[in-house]
Amino acid sequence: MIEYRTGDATRPLGSGPRVIAHVCNDIGGWGRGFVVALSKRWSQPEAAYRKWHAEPTDPPFELGQAIFVEVEPELWVANMIGQHDVRTFDGIPPVRYEAIARAMSRVTAFAMQKHASVHMPRIGCGLPGGTWREVERVLYDVFDGTDLRAYVYDLPEAASGDVS
Repeated sequence: MIEYRTGDATRPLGSGPRVIAHVCNDIGGWGRGFVVALSKRWSQPEAAYRKWHAEPTDPPFELGQAIFVEVEPELWVANMIGQHDVRTFDGIPPVRYEAIARAMSRVTAFAMQKHASVHMPRIGCGLPGGTWREVERVLYDVFDGTDLRAYVYDLPEAASGDVS
């Protein structure tokens, strides 16, 4: 169900339709973490995120939602809101596992409609402060009962380290 790869999630391996999923915050901030790599490759995901934050839209800009931005033919970036704010408050990190689960459910439905595979870094575990064990559990729950192909990428220098 989930295959681990060493590489850059902004350059998903394979052919055919693909979706790159990543976690965004719910305050409209874009500029640190994986989004920097996305913005170096394509301008559209950031522009769509900023427009989504600035203008009332459907779906609403809130935890658990996702929008899909086509950046190349048969390649979409899923901007998922799975992080509340950007700072830890009272010992609670910004990651929101329930929101990641809801957003990933939307990604799963989109990917199945497009017959696409899903590619991602270890979402929710960098700046949002989540643990991979918890995010992985969420992904297995969301992907359960589907034939979705999902790939999680670790950069070469991180592949040998502990990323709990």
